[in-house]
Amino acid sequence: MIETPYLLFLGDAPDPLAAKVAQGIKDWRPENCVGQFRLEGCKADLKIPDMTLAEAKAAGAKTLVIGVANRGGVISQTWKKVLVEALEEGFDLASGLHNLLRDEEDLAAVARATGRTLHDVRIPSVKYPIANGEPRKGKRLLAVGTDCSVGKMYTALALDAAMREKGMKSTFRATGQTGILITGDGVPLDAVIADFMAGSIEYLTPDNDDDHWDIIEGQGSLFHVSYSGVTMALVHGGQPDALVLCHEPTRSHMRGLPGYQLPTIEAVRDMALTLAQVANPACKVIGVSINTQHMGEDEAVAYCKEIEDRMGLPCVDPYRHGAERLAEAVAAL
Repeated sequence: MIETPYLLFLGDAPDPLAAKVAQGIKDWRPENCVGQFRLEGCKADLKIPDMTLAEAKAAGAKTLVIGVANRGGVISQTWKKVLVEALEEGFDLASGLHNLLRDEEDLAAVARATGRTLHDVRIPSVKYPIANGEPRKGKRLLAVGTDCSVGKMYTALALDAAMREKGMKSTFRATGQTGILITGDGVPLDAVIADFMAGSIEYLTPDNDDDHWDIIEGQGSLFHVSYSGVTMALVHGGQPDALVLCHEPTRSHMRGLPGYQLPTIEAVRDMALTLAQVANPACKVIGVSINTQHMGEDEAVAYCKEIEDRMGLPCVDPYRHGAERLAEAVAAL
């Protein structure tokens, strides 16, 4: 188990979105966050205390969590000095990057010498099956997006909380490193061998009570040429009964792909629903989730209303205004 509380390492994140792992932990498990550690030039700020390693250790922090999700998931050489010093100060290290802590010889050597633990949460711990497509008992909902990093995890977490507040049976199912660090369990989907990705989601969402909902964290986008494969595994392995469409309206292009424009919400609805109905013909789209963090309040409210009128579906920013209306839409199925 990864020991808490955490010191969240933001490194030299070039923008707030690059620190989405740390932001997610801070937002959903604030009691586990002692402070943040930032290098010079860092453009992200979680609005929690900046601390040195010594200050965080004195405040009770036990694990330094790499809270940056950079393109390619690599451990930057500019971070190494801090990571080594953290081990020497008595911290464990935790990371969800593709570049594993244990594969960095210098970090592994210091960890052995200091008796500290390196936690690589992106390593699958289960031998997953190949998907069989057989129907399963219980209900499932999947968040799908117009792009990467548009709020699929936040939508799923907020919806799960709102459903449980209504007395519904619901479980958030993590499929990425941030969700796993928040909940302590899940499938690191983008590290699973391709043939077993859909099977890992079947494993993650097994038979359950007829009135129980698994709220599945989405990954990637069907329209993102770099990461559409993980989305397909979720769509077919999850066999969702319901979809929520997620969108961030201020993007000028797909994240990391300047030559690709974002699809319309309608295009995502039509594509995702067509593919989902291959595995579950009864699947329906039940709502739209808008990430309005770059909008003022009036603009956000007006935009959600415009989408709701256009789509004929409840449309909310679940982080800003709550997910109750999405929960009501699920309950009405």
